[in-house]
Amino acid sequence: MIKLITDKDTLSLRSTVLRNGASEDDCIFPTDGEGFHLGRFVKEKLVCIATFFPEDYPDQGAGGYRLRGMATDSAFAGKGYGAQIINFAIDKLIAENASYIWCNARSSAVGFYKKQGFELISDEFEVPGIGMHFNMMYNLNRI
Repeated sequence: MIKLITDKDTLSLRSTVLRNGASEDDCIFPTDGEGFHLGRFVKEKLVCIATFFPEDYPDQGAGGYRLRGMATDSAFAGKGYGAQIINFAIDKLIAENASYIWCNARSSAVGFYKKQGFELISDEFEVPGIGMHFNMMYNLNRI
């Protein structure tokens, strides 16, 4: 089941999956109070998360939403839960008249995002302390 969750609900998976066990305080995004957070549950366990907030990408126009902090518990990876969250968010953002979703995708996750319909929109770059990334975008107006 996918449902809206709070920013605090995301912190444990952000820490474990995205920040090598950093303190949960170090996993808070300045934009956590904006937008929305989604969680995929298996029974009562939160196994996959993503955060979406309004932010336009330079030169892509208005109506952008940024995807940030997508993470799946390693014991539940490869089961389609991330794709389910992306599809849920696409439906929600189309209903809210958003134009596109963009993200800083880890280089290791580019294949996942391409399968979901995202396209590369930048060269590879390094996020200090985290690793190599690409900017990617999903055009919501193509549906």
